[in-house]
Amino acid sequence: MNKLLIAATVTALGLTTASARDRTAVPEATLDGKPVSCVRTTDVRSTSVHGDSVIDFHMNGGKVYRNTLPMSCPGLGFEERFLHKSSIGEYCSVDIITVLQSPGLTPGVSCGLGKFQPVKLVKVAAR
Repeated sequence: MNKLLIAATVTALGLTTASARDRTAVPEATLDGKPVSCVRTTDVRSTSVHGDSVIDFHMNGGKVYRNTLPMSCPGLGFEERFLHKSSIGEYCSVDIITVLQSPGLTPGVSCGLGKFQPVKLVKVAAR
């Protein structure tokens, strides 16, 4: 029997409070190539959740893939963390993620991923 590789991604929250930023705001980005169906979990350095339907996958080497979920995933934008299970070590557009709820990282709603669109994030000038 194959062992199931479990890749859990828990987005680390910065020091910014929820009231100081808009959790649904999606950072401006320009397209940087054709969308792909899968990215390797070992190449993902971190993720950034933007609302209930957009996740940026920050890769080793600096590349960013934006995944716009085909349907809104209730609670994802509030919790900003999710669980992903894979037997092949990849995030793919046919995969399901599960929102991890507080307290205790309880599994919540499960939602499908979309295609992974390479993007270049637009730098915002510091104030």
